[in-house]
Amino acid sequence: MVTKFCSGSAPHFPMKKVLLLLWKTVLTSLGSLDEVHKWKNQKRANADLPPLTEDTHEVCKSMRAASPPASAADLIEQQLPKRNMRGSKKNLIKQSSLDDPFENGDDEITKEIEAMIGQEEDDRLPPPSPRPDTPVASKRLPWTPKVRQRDLESFLEYSRAKFVGLQIPGDLNSLAGLPQPIHEGVKVLKQHLYTSLSEVQIKREEEITKNPLSRPETELPNTASEILYQAMWNNLPQYMIALLKILLAAAPTSKAKTDSINILADVLPEEMPTTVLQSMKLGIDVNRHKEVIVKAISGLLLLLLKHFKLSHIYQFEYMSQHLVFANCIPLVLKFFNQNIMSYVSAKNNVPVLDYPNFVIGEQPELTAENLESGDEQQFCWRNIFSCINLLRILNKLTKWKHSRTMMLVVFKSAPILKRALKVKHAMMQLYVLKLLKMQTKYLGRQWRKSNMKTMSAIYQKVRHRLNDDWAYGNDMDARPWDFQAEECALRACVDHFNNRRYSSNGSDPELKPVDNCLTSVLGQYIELAPEFKDNYEKWIEREVFTTQIDWDQVLKH
Repeated sequence: MVTKFCSGSAPHFPMKKVLLLLWKTVLTSLGSLDEVHKWKNQKRANADLPPLTEDTHEVCKSMRAASPPASAADLIEQQLPKRNMRGSKKNLIKQSSLDDPFENGDDEITKEIEAMIGQEEDDRLPPPSPRPDTPVASKRLPWTPKVRQRDLESFLEYSRAKFVGLQIPGDLNSLAGLPQPIHEGVKVLKQHLYTSLSEVQIKREEEITKNPLSRPETELPNTASEILYQAMWNNLPQYMIALLKILLAAAPTSKAKTDSINILADVLPEEMPTTVLQSMKLGIDVNRHKEVIVKAISGLLLLLLKHFKLSHIYQFEYMSQHLVFANCIPLVLKFFNQNIMSYVSAKNNVPVLDYPNFVIGEQPELTAENLESGDEQQFCWRNIFSCINLLRILNKLTKWKHSRTMMLVVFKSAPILKRALKVKHAMMQLYVLKLLKMQTKYLGRQWRKSNMKTMSAIYQKVRHRLNDDWAYGNDMDARPWDFQAEECALRACVDHFNNRRYSSNGSDPELKPVDNCLTSVLGQYIELAPEFKDNYEKWIEREVFTTQIDWDQVLKH
């Protein structure tokens, strides 16, 4: 239905309801993200890997949102001598944004006013207890550091080349000739060594490719995500393009074009409004309509990426590549290139028309005051949910992909993402900082020098990868090598995986086993046609007796 709608063959479909139904159907059939975490630990146990003890949602619950750095005037004011401050409150600190050109009248929304209690000069008073809803700031890092096996191999390769002058490929235990600090460093790296399911699956695919006869394909798991992928992998590129087209049309930053698809067919009335009240209600309905569409598409894409990655890494890479080819990365950046604080605090709801108020009790008369009052909440949970989903999708598309990370740099995503830090939500800030961390090595020394507050926030909130030189840009993987070759190699692996597992003619006939036993071959029963049985004597006379056969040539070839 989505592809028919985007192609123009069915423009009358109520696309908001279709997308919500599609999202909820996938959520019910495949499972929620909490179930993905549980199933991931089960698959890790089957692969003899230790379970994951950290859940992103649980960690973010205890993580406090960071405030943007104070302005220079406030910092100077704080350094002045304190006068008449004993027992009274300090001046409130203005929480301005990070190089934000959109800062115009949003301070009352962005800052949570936190009055800092002045301390006595002798520091004998106990510190004030935190508010019940405020997470207590922990003195330890929120995440356990991780190390990939390739990072450990690179560390040993560099150390052996420096101190010994020889290499031992594939050996992670021989430390002969290396100084004691290197021994201690290898011990720390091994303590935090992390092997993902993706690495195990990629290694298995490489073994099947090298030894197709001795390491044949195992039975496909009969899971919901596997069945869904088998049904949609042929048309997956068209599905991704259709979803991104609708997302582009629903984005608040997109311009109205005559050739764009009409996503407002089920919300626009047959007759245009004639009164101010009707015009206000229609404007709220249109904005809410677009917000719901963005929420449904972002939730659906994130859910599919999560489940496909759990099922098999190449299923996830197949979907990721087609999202990248359909310009998903610049689309998400275009979505965030707006006054993000106005978007997350938008009030496009009418409380008297919301469920269950609309069906319970007497309905008040709809007036302009009711429409303008909006919801009492200072933020729109629907838009924050959509922003977090889009940031998570962007993270999944660019993680460990240097070519896609360079796309973030080329599209100048750093100032756009820094504006998103203005939203004081811990999980949203976490994924923004992750995106900034992966491209800091490409942004240059001057950018890092002038954004030390952002660098500090990355250090405090994002997981540390030991031996990851993200803050200085000395990593060899960060050099601008041939990124196109990287994408082509990945695509070749994904295509080989799909053809072998799901294509009808994917198996190579040259690799099929052949029966070389003469007795079993001649003993096979072959059903002959009735015409041949009636005329086999003529066939023998024509093909055998009257034909001269050079048996020497037959035996030679």
